[in-house]
Amino acid sequence: MALRLTLIDRNYTRLWFGQAVSSVGDAVFSTTLVLWVAVVLAKGRPWAPAAVSGVMLAMGGAVLLVGPVAGVFVDRWSKRGTMLRTEVVRGALVTVLTAVSFLPVHALPAGVWLALIYVIVFALNAAAQFFSPARFAVIGDLVTGEADRARAAGIAQATGQTAWLVGPPLAAPLLFTAGLQWALLFNALSYAVSYFAIRSAEMGPEIVRRGEPAGERAGLRREFVAGLRFFAGNRFLMALLALAVIGQCGVGSLNTLNVFFVTGNLHASAHLYGYLGMALGLGGVVGALCSGQVVQRIGARRTTWIGLLVSGVLLIAYARQAHLVSGIVLLFVFAVPLTMLNTAMSPLLLAAAPRGYTGRVMAVFYPATRLAQMLAALVAGWLASSGLRGFAGSAAGLRFGPIDTIFAVSGVLVVIAGACAGLTLPPPEAEPDPAPEAAPAARTLGGTR
Repeated sequence: MALRLTLIDRNYTRLWFGQAVSSVGDAVFSTTLVLWVAVVLAKGRPWAPAAVSGVMLAMGGAVLLVGPVAGVFVDRWSKRGTMLRTEVVRGALVTVLTAVSFLPVHALPAGVWLALIYVIVFALNAAAQFFSPARFAVIGDLVTGEADRARAAGIAQATGQTAWLVGPPLAAPLLFTAGLQWALLFNALSYAVSYFAIRSAEMGPEIVRRGEPAGERAGLRREFVAGLRFFAGNRFLMALLALAVIGQCGVGSLNTLNVFFVTGNLHASAHLYGYLGMALGLGGVVGALCSGQVVQRIGARRTTWIGLLVSGVLLIAYARQAHLVSGIVLLFVFAVPLTMLNTAMSPLLLAAAPRGYTGRVMAVFYPATRLAQMLAALVAGWLASSGLRGFAGSAAGLRFGPIDTIFAVSGVLVVIAGACAGLTLPPPEAEPDPAPEAAPAARTLGGTR
C-alpha cells in the first residue's frame, strides 16, 4: 500500500505544511522569549515575574484590541494576499529582533529590551489577527462538506498541539547552547517557509482577488457595526459563542490552578507538573485526529454538545483525584472530547457565516472566547487566593478544598451548558437572513464570487 502524503487534497496539504513549520517556530519563539527574559535579562530581579507576564499581556492585548477590527479588512481584502503580507510582516519583525539580539545584553538598559520585546510581540500577534481569519476563510473555500471541514480543523488542532509538544523542548537547548539570536532566526525562517507554501497552493479567483472594488466599500465603522449586528442577530452564532465562553470556565481554571492542584491534591512535586501538560497535549492530538470521523458519523452539532457533556463530567472526576497517575490519565481523557468539540465548531461557524462576513465573524468569536478565558483565569485565581482561601467542607464522605471545589463547579457549569445545547442549539439552516442593515454589505462583499 502506497504511503499517502496528501491531507484532504494537495492545496490543503501545502497550507498545512506551512502552518506546521510556522507553529513550531512560534512555539520555539514564545518559549525562548519567556526563558530569556526570566533567566537572563531579569535574572535575580524582583520584577522578573512581572516582566514575563508583560509578554503574555502583549499577546492577549493584540487579540482584544486588534482582532475585532481586523475582521473588517479581512473581508475587504484578498484572502491569499492577506496571508502572504502578514507572513512578510511577521518575518520582518522577527528579523529585526534577531538583528538586535546580536548585541550583548548589557548594551541596552533592561527597560529598552523589554519595550522592544513587548512591541514586537504585540505587533506579531496583531498581524496574526489578520492571518488567522483569512486562513479560516480560505480553508472554508478549499474544503467543502462538514466532515472534511471537521477533518481540516482537527488536523490544524493536532498540528498546533504537536507544535507545543515539540517546540518548548527545542527552545531551551537552542537558547542555552546556540544563543537567543539563533532561536529567533529559526522563527523568522519558519515564516518564510509558510510564505512559499501559501504561494504554491492553487486557489480560486474568489480567494485571490479583493472582496470588493474600492469604490463600493462602505465606511470602516459601518462595516464593523454591520458585522456586530449580523453576529448578534444570528441565534446560532450567539449560541455557539455562549457555549465557547462557558467552556472557558474549565480551561481558564485549569491553566491558572493546575500547578497548585498537583502539589496540594495530587500530593506530587511541582517538578512533575510538566507531565500533566504533556497529557493535555497528547489528548488534544488524539481528539483532533479522531474528530473528523466522529463528525462524519454523528454530525458537528451533536459532537459539540456531547463533547461539552463528557468534558464537564471528566473535569468533575479529575477534581476528585488524589494521585498523580490517575490525574494524568483523567487529564488525557478530558482533553479528547474537549478538542473534538472545539474542532466541531469550525464547520458550524463556516456554515453559519456568509462568505462576506467570515472575517468579522471570527474577529468577534475568537477575541470574545479569549477574553472569557482570561476572565475565568482571573476569577479562579481570586477565588483560590482570597474568596475560598482556607475553605474546607465535606459531603457524602467526600472532603472538599478550594482548588478541587473550583474545578468541580467549573465542570458542573460545562455539563449544564452541554445539556442546554443538546436541547436548544438551533440548526444553522433554521437561521433567518442577515439583518437589513447588514445585507447590503454582505451582497457587496460577496458579489465578486
